[in-house]
Parts: sequence; C-alpha cells; structure tokens
Amino acid sequence: MYFDLHIHTQASDGALTAEQVVDSAVKTGVPGISITDHDTINGLEVALKYKKDKKLEIDLVPGIEINTDWEKSELHILGYYVDYENTLLKERLQDIKDARYERAVKIVKKLQNLGFAIDLEEVKEKAQGELIGRPHIAQVLLEKKQVHTIREAFIRYIGVNTPAYVPRYKFSPFEAIDLIKHSGGTAVLAHPGLVKEQEKIKLMINHGIEGLEVYYPEHNEVQTRDYFSVCKKYDLAVTGGSDFHGYGDEKRNTAIGTVGLNEELYKEFQYRCCRNK
Repeated sequence: MYFDLHIHTQASDGALTAEQVVDSAVKTGVPGISITDHDTINGLEVALKYKKDKKLEIDLVPGIEINTDWEKSELHILGYYVDYENTLLKERLQDIKDARYERAVKIVKKLQNLGFAIDLEEVKEKAQGELIGRPHIAQVLLEKKQVHTIREAFIRYIGVNTPAYVPRYKFSPFEAIDLIKHSGGTAVLAHPGLVKEQEKIKLMINHGIEGLEVYYPEHNEVQTRDYFSVCKKYDLAVTGGSDFHGYGDEKRNTAIGTVGLNEELYKEFQYRCCRNK
C-alpha cells in the first residue's frame, strides 16, 4: 500500500462519498491519501471533518485538481496543502462551478435535440448537488441504456468534435499555478504522460510548476523513470497516485493505495511542500 495522492469523490466525478473513500483507505491499510477533486474542495472538507470526528489514524493531505486548457493541450494541475479557506480560491472555484453548470445545461439540450431521453434533473441527482461534469451525463446515458459504456458516450456524443460537445470554461494552467501558490499550496503537473505536447512540460516548469506526478497508472516504466529524472534535474517534487474514481473506468481501474509514493518519497514530498510555504 502506497501513500495515494490522487483520489476523487462524489464532490467531483468519483463514485464514492468522501467518508467512503476515507473508510476504504483505512480498511485496506493505506497510510495516507490526498483527496484531489476536480475544481472543488467540498469533498476534502467533508473528509477532514470525518477523519477528525472519528479520530482516524491516516494522513490526509489537503488537495485539489484544477482542469485547465492551453492552446491544444488539456493540462491538469494538482495543488497540495492548499488553504481551502482562502477567499480567492473559493471565489475562482465558484466561477468554475457556475460555468460547469451552464455547460451541462447546453450539453443536455443538445442530447435532447439528438433524440436522447435525458433530463437535467437526472444529471444533477447523479452529481449529488456538487460540480456537474460530463462523466455524470455519461453515467445517466449508461444507466438508461442509451450507450453501452462510458467510453462510448464520450467517443460518440459528448467528447471533443462530437454532436453534443460544448467547450468548457477556459482556465489557464498559469492561473491555476498562481492560484494554488496564492492559497499556500504546492502546484504539481498531473499525469504528465497524458500531455499530448510534451514540450509544454518544460514550459510549465519554467512558469513555476513545483512537481510532477511521476507514479501514475497509465505511465509505463520508461515514462516513470524519465519523469523521475526530470524532477531530480529541476529540483521538483515527486508525487504519485491512483487517480481513483471508484467505478469501472475502462482505462484506469485502480484501487486506492495501489499507486503512489513509498514512505521515503512521501516524507521528501512533505518536506518540499513545507519548504515552499
């Protein structure tokens, strides 16, 4: 079991509640986790309170994953040890939440025009009152047997260049890095191996990214070794996690704690994060 620094809950696009995530980690002997929901700290706040109330012996690193776009690349920026009560952070996350809702309304309308029996209230119920994302829409389509898999929903209907696709609110990686740092956190580039234009990784480093997610389910051995070397070369934090979502993801179906950092790397990660404050 590793220290798993990349986990999602129902507050974004995960299948489990924050409490269920913490319970699962404790039950399986995971020594530490970070809840890194997309563009929200709601699940994190619930998890921290739950851990405190239950007096659970597990490290819980405050985290977030901010979705960003830069030219043709989608980049996800992880933030660790953020001050989740920071006013500016909360304001900008509310902006993203509002934009996501408006986007969901437009996607559902397009699907309805294509003949799909889907209602916005069904999607809102699936999102549990939190951030609405395309995975929630895909889940509704799957449960109503209008697609065979989540992947099909994205490939045929709601992914980029498909009939019901709607561009999302543009949030730049540079703004995300600055926002995380402003809130006292450490900014890390998530799953660099999934970045289509690899030259942008160096540009992210030049702008002030403070770490790379080296250990990730979809990284092969060569990528893991190479990104580890990059971290050493540029004095960056090494992080890792399962990107756990809690339901059958055809590409990434890993359990909590099966990917992440060993104790030595975790202590180094903590030291670097504290050093940046």
